[in-house]
Amino acid sequence: MTDTEYPRDWVADVLASDGGVVHLRPIMPSDADALVGFHDGLSERTRYLRYFGPTPTLPPREVVRMTTVDYRNRVALLAMLGDEIIAMGLYEGLAADGKPESAEVAFVVADHHQGRGLGPILLEHLAGVAAENGFTRFEAEVLSENPNMVAVFRDAGYQVSRAFDGSTVHVEFLIDPSEALTSVRNARERASEARSIANLLRPQSIAVIGASTDPKKVGNVLLANIIAAGFTGPVFPVNGPAPVDADDAVESNSVSPFAAPTRGRVRDPRPAPPSVRGIRAYPTVRDIPDPVDLAVVAVPAAGMDDVLSDCLAKGVRTLVVVSAGFGESGEEGWESERRLAERVRAHGMRLVGPNALGVANNSGDISLNATLAPRVPGAGRVGFFCQSGALGIAILDTAAHRQLGLSTFVSAGNRADVSGNDVLQYWDTDESTDVVLLYLESFGNPRKFGRIARRVSSSKPIVAIKSGRGAMTPVRASRTREAGRDDAIAQMVLGQAGVIQVETITELFDCGTILAYQPLPAGPRIAIIGNSSVIAALAADTARSAGLEVVVTVDLGPAVSQPDLSEAVATAMADDAVDAVLVVFVPPVAVDADDYAHGLMEAVRPVDGGTVPDKPVVTTFLAVEGVPDGLSRPGPGGMPVRGSIPSYSTPERAAKAIAHAWKYASWRARPAAEIPAIEGTVAEDARSFVREAMADGPRDLTAVESAHLLKHYGIDVVAFREVRTMQEASAAARALGFPVAVKATSSSWVGRLDREGARLDLPDATAVLTAFTELKALTGDEVLHVQKMAPKGLGTSISVSDNESFGPLLSFGLSGRLFDALGDRGYRAIPLTETDARELIAEPQAAMLLSGGPVDDPVDTDRLVDMILRISALVDEVPEVREVRCDPVLASVDGVALLGSQIHVGPVPTLADTGPRRLS
Repeated sequence: MTDTEYPRDWVADVLASDGGVVHLRPIMPSDADALVGFHDGLSERTRYLRYFGPTPTLPPREVVRMTTVDYRNRVALLAMLGDEIIAMGLYEGLAADGKPESAEVAFVVADHHQGRGLGPILLEHLAGVAAENGFTRFEAEVLSENPNMVAVFRDAGYQVSRAFDGSTVHVEFLIDPSEALTSVRNARERASEARSIANLLRPQSIAVIGASTDPKKVGNVLLANIIAAGFTGPVFPVNGPAPVDADDAVESNSVSPFAAPTRGRVRDPRPAPPSVRGIRAYPTVRDIPDPVDLAVVAVPAAGMDDVLSDCLAKGVRTLVVVSAGFGESGEEGWESERRLAERVRAHGMRLVGPNALGVANNSGDISLNATLAPRVPGAGRVGFFCQSGALGIAILDTAAHRQLGLSTFVSAGNRADVSGNDVLQYWDTDESTDVVLLYLESFGNPRKFGRIARRVSSSKPIVAIKSGRGAMTPVRASRTREAGRDDAIAQMVLGQAGVIQVETITELFDCGTILAYQPLPAGPRIAIIGNSSVIAALAADTARSAGLEVVVTVDLGPAVSQPDLSEAVATAMADDAVDAVLVVFVPPVAVDADDYAHGLMEAVRPVDGGTVPDKPVVTTFLAVEGVPDGLSRPGPGGMPVRGSIPSYSTPERAAKAIAHAWKYASWRARPAAEIPAIEGTVAEDARSFVREAMADGPRDLTAVESAHLLKHYGIDVVAFREVRTMQEASAAARALGFPVAVKATSSSWVGRLDREGARLDLPDATAVLTAFTELKALTGDEVLHVQKMAPKGLGTSISVSDNESFGPLLSFGLSGRLFDALGDRGYRAIPLTETDARELIAEPQAAMLLSGGPVDDPVDTDRLVDMILRISALVDEVPEVREVRCDPVLASVDGVALLGSQIHVGPVPTLADTGPRRLS
């Protein structure tokens, strides 16, 4: 087998426990010399623990055996850093009869890379490969003096059995996915991704590569901002000779495609400056005598190769590339960007950008501003992520203007590597961040985003803005009907994860401000107090339309005094029937506004002497946006802290901010929901059936195959038979029992409103033969279905489809082409909790029909929810099931009956959040 014949989907970039990137790939015969070098670099003890004895050198026969594998019964994976092997794992089948069940597994890690979690990573990916090849169990022989190896198996989430035999321990465990195993994988992923972002946002030292002496150049601006922010660690300007155009030896800040041909280029003959902005400069990162954690890069692409090699040699952990000219410039730029990310990861680093604005961390022990923004807000408790650099500058300026303090800020540019998912993992455990703001242009890994966002939202609010109509629609999709539909889907999917959704940047900051400085409301009841009846009425109208309940409106008159305003607010704060207070204040002419502000602050101060009220208070004080000085409780750095009162320029915006806070509070107050364990499912048999069905590639299952697959998950299709002749139709009807239906099977006749494609309630064989003859002539279908008549019920439809923006989505609506044409469906991302399923069936506008009416009884929604959860589990546990349509599902007071199903199976998309963890 040649070097290139291994499955390409086994190749992966993964994060070690220290946040560094490691490249995994199958071993090849050409790795022989590198493998020998890897073995020679191991310490005597590491070789002893791996080979159970002194093995100073690998015999040539063993080298050949280890590098020549069949990628099925024998598989070896290498962990690479650049061109160096730093770890190796392998398994070998133990079955002698050619039917693999159990395999022996082993791995070894280079001494200077031990403690980085590479053993568990190799084990996880080897188990995924082994399961794909039909193995179900791993075994291992471990020296009893090597307890760390046994701990690797146990801590990975496997149920390990051990047997001692003198100096060795025999270990066995099943490699099938389990809830414990998935939980451990997610926890490991969470920790490693958070650590990788901590390496980015909490560096101990920084190199600015491309630090120019010209104040107009990007590298100079970056260095100036880092210095001005007071970064607490050392900063190293790097400005050595770099490739430039031969006929224009002037530094360029626009980047040509990465790794483009350098023919016609020369080295810049100018010597590197001895200093930049008064700090000693170095020709390359290698020349810096001290360690470097973060490199901020502003050099043309032609010099990127040297930059990456230097950073690898120096041990740099993360790169922030502000240079443009990559994916945003077209197809050639996309390819250049892909190569850049590939090389960065191969060098063990993470990448922010390219085309990034930069990153900032306002923590006092870091004080980092590695951005091009001329203005960065002061320290606060809000984390902000966006992509666009130009937009990021406007966002930072707006936040500073509103006195909204930030903990950290990341502008990821083209997101070639680091994405919003990574930063969410960091903010989840960051004690300096209470609120998360996201400007999302697209999802990187939709299933993963939903999983992470749901967990983060349970303790910290996430506010996300859609960047315009159709922003969640893939670039290549239609921007008309598809865009509108995907916008609606985005709202449902984000809402499922508890994400607060807003439409504009203004609304983003309106919502972020109340969440940063005020508590969550305990309910929807709001009191509106002010000195303008017209403005109060506007606030009340908006509040009601946004789902709030206006319990009291107090008009104090235009000439209200400060004591009267304070007393009215204090009364509302003490009223148990009020959950939030909106103060509308248009100051009378020639009054001291500061006096009113002081009175308002005193009115909302808790009686126990604390600083944060127990219910949110917002105002339209002087129509100021943000936090006015008089309504601010300043923190140590002068920025507002919790207990400060936000002000809005209009009452509508103030009311809407409270409504967002209440909607999030009600979501968070729901009982904790877990993905339910579904009884009566046979996941492994379903996986085997699907893999056999798609042996020749992706395809639609037949009706019989679809029904068979659904049965593995406890879903029964009402009994039917495929028939081709009148004799078969008659026999099928007698076997099923009358009454029956005869139905067409082609898509043009299934689901028609006029029901011309079906003959129902056929009482005897004569009626069946007549119906068969009529439908054959009418439809031309070669195969018809004879099906047992189901109890009467309301026709509903349950479907799963792949959405390029969101991953696999489960949708629900009423059955029929009319409802499909109207788009009256609800959507949820897979997997679903029971709460998700119940909310889903209530989502369509026609869902009121499920509750019955004067004539019809309400349907059994519990059985409907159960079927939805079973379909969700099927697609989640057997991800090769790409599309499902169960239609119609007749729902009645007595239960549900599924009349038809169509299923498509095919390869799992690489962005699916399944299998061994890897960077996308």
